[in-house]
Amino acid sequence: MDENTFWRLVDEGRAAAPGPDPDGDHLAGYLVERLSGGPVADVAGFAERLSEFLYRLDRREYGEELSSDAFLYTRAAVVADGREAYEDVLADPVLFVPYAEELIWAESLLYVPDRAYARLTGEEWRRETRYSYESYSNREGWGSGD
Repeated sequence: MDENTFWRLVDEGRAAAPGPDPDGDHLAGYLVERLSGGPVADVAGFAERLSEFLYRLDRREYGEELSSDAFLYTRAAVVADGREAYEDVLADPVLFVPYAEELIWAESLLYVPDRAYARLTGEEWRRETRYSYESYSNREGWGSGD
């Protein structure tokens, strides 16, 4: 799945929400519904892009003061907010602050590939992605701390 397709799906899901979706549950439900229609390659592609985008936000300037869970769920909220918000935050770490201060989380986005795969295949998702989205896994983003 290319970047444009990933962001198009996110935008469609955001537009389909019946109202504000601060926790990303409506978005996640929409994405599961779309991806569970197949093919499996789309689920895998979505998982790869999601992990890559979360990995890119895994940087000291964004998460130094947050617990690992809070940092992960907050990064997911940035992705759930769409491409423009994501790219703006990448360009200016100060824009991450409101997500973190207001504890805007989108934990449910993390489970989209697992849920879509299970609905599509009837099996548990057992696939690793190229990038780990776990907090503090981007060694380059965290540097040596000097």
